[in-house]
Amino acid sequence: MRLKRFTPLLTAAGLMATAVPMVFATSAVAAPANDYLDQQPDWQQCRPDEPASFECATLRVPLDYQRPDGTMIDLAISRIKSTNPAKRHGVLLMNPGGPGGSGLMDPLISSWSLPPEVRDQYDLIGFDPRGVGKSGPITCGLTPEEQQFQRPYRPETFDSDVAWAKGVADKCREKVGDKLPYITTRNTARDMDTLRTVLGEKKISYLGKSYGTYLGAVYSQMFPQNTDRFVLDSGVDPARVWRGMQQVWAEQSVPDFDRWTKWAAEHNAEFGLGDSAKAVSDTFWALVERADKEPIKFDGRGWPPEVTGDDIRRNARGYAYYPPFFTELFSALKAASEGKTLPSGAEAEKLQKALADQDQGAPAAAGASEPAADNSTAVWWSVVCGDTDTWPRDPGQYAKDAARDKKAYPLFGDISSNIKPCAFWDKPVEQATPMDKKAKNVLIVQNEWDPQTPLTSGQGLHKALKGSRMVTVAGGEGHIVYPSGSCADASVTKYLTTGQLPPKDLTCKNPSAVAEPKPVPNGPNRY
Repeated sequence: MRLKRFTPLLTAAGLMATAVPMVFATSAVAAPANDYLDQQPDWQQCRPDEPASFECATLRVPLDYQRPDGTMIDLAISRIKSTNPAKRHGVLLMNPGGPGGSGLMDPLISSWSLPPEVRDQYDLIGFDPRGVGKSGPITCGLTPEEQQFQRPYRPETFDSDVAWAKGVADKCREKVGDKLPYITTRNTARDMDTLRTVLGEKKISYLGKSYGTYLGAVYSQMFPQNTDRFVLDSGVDPARVWRGMQQVWAEQSVPDFDRWTKWAAEHNAEFGLGDSAKAVSDTFWALVERADKEPIKFDGRGWPPEVTGDDIRRNARGYAYYPPFFTELFSALKAASEGKTLPSGAEAEKLQKALADQDQGAPAAAGASEPAADNSTAVWWSVVCGDTDTWPRDPGQYAKDAARDKKAYPLFGDISSNIKPCAFWDKPVEQATPMDKKAKNVLIVQNEWDPQTPLTSGQGLHKALKGSRMVTVAGGEGHIVYPSGSCADASVTKYLTTGQLPPKDLTCKNPSAVAEPKPVPNGPNRY
């Protein structure tokens, strides 16, 4: 759900770690449009500073699959072949999330992180979804301010919010042009099946994370006969795409905030935020009110230099899922508001290290060979507005919903339900994919305390994909489960290596040795 999703640090760092451009083959680009299924990838080493086994190529796919002889666009792909050809089962396609996330580095990252027995059985296949990165990248020409979509609702600023939403839709329509209606999940699923055909595979296996779970679910419904072993990690609820997936953040912020206040109260002797959950809550809302009147100067990386009450609410929505981390961070913010310095000693070092780790995931500046700075955001809006026609068209409906949800979910309700550019988007060329086919080859894994795709979202995905199996990590924190050393790893590895799903849904609990996840702030990719 880059709202930058919380991902394992390797993934975040790997995607942005180097500005060295990837090398892509050009022979496939010249393939005649009507022969796109007969292309042969011209694999070449992706980067001079990466292993020779990490290969890249470029395919050509139809912009509109209803007109396969029409306009073609690039599809950038990558791979690392099986480490044990004698045990090779097939290909494992991957998607790291988004919409708007690049997947080209996935094979390299996964070659380090996946268990050897999984690596033996698969060629690891990554790709940039259409519109992203090297795959015909799009831009709406949005400024950093225009990319900020988490806007609190206030009657006095609502007209400017409407103008912003309409302006973004108009810019995307103008800049992206004829491509815009075809940057959708259904067309990316079609690209996946084109890739399957070009690679000469009867079926594909798949590891999709966050938004990638919805992409995998759509593929499983559009191409059930070509679906092999599918693992959907940290699920998007198909019944709630896409406005509902933002609203679920607000709904789930209530139990998550309550969980945090209880933890902070239990550690009041250390942090001094209140000796009861109510007292901690009162401290929180008092600081929000104070910051709304006078922003807090705060030397906390990942936050604005002057923190407003809305900034606190926006960040608390994701950070409260990690009570120790957020308690330290909020305590430091409170100290800054009182003119004090950050905590000293071991706790300060831990806090500063966590904040520094966040910076490792920050997007690198776009160079000459990089897509536009708003590329990820442009794809985000193209997908979430173009996948479904369920977005209200009346601005007044957003104002009504935001005012209602601000009362019901004060931390985030008005932000999630406020107006979005989809209110002014052109009508989608296709309806959302119905989830009406059995999904007997799908395993869903989900943490209980996931900030980006909450447990209810993963449960909704499981309900929609009839016949799927689900492994829930009770008490599990963080966004993305596999592979992390969690109790769910064994079930996923067994399925990927044997094709055997658990006989029934499972709930497991992590051993205490599993490291606590480090949250990262929201950025361009949302899920």
